[in-house]
Amino acid sequence: MIMQTIKASVVKFAKDEDGLTIVEYAVAGGLITVAVVGAFTLLGGVVDTRIRAICNAIVPGSC
Repeated sequence: MIMQTIKASVVKFAKDEDGLTIVEYAVAGGLITVAVVGAFTLLGGVVDTRIRAICNAIVPGSC
């Protein structure tokens, strides 16, 4: 009786796809985070250069 209950629990767990959905969302969220961090890292230097150029155009030598 106990073995049948354990077997039924294991089979139910193996067929349950809710855990897979959570893992898929976690992987997707991780990939999006990596993409955003990468974009900010690559664009950070360009944005800094542009802001300094604007600042120096307004008040030379102040930036």
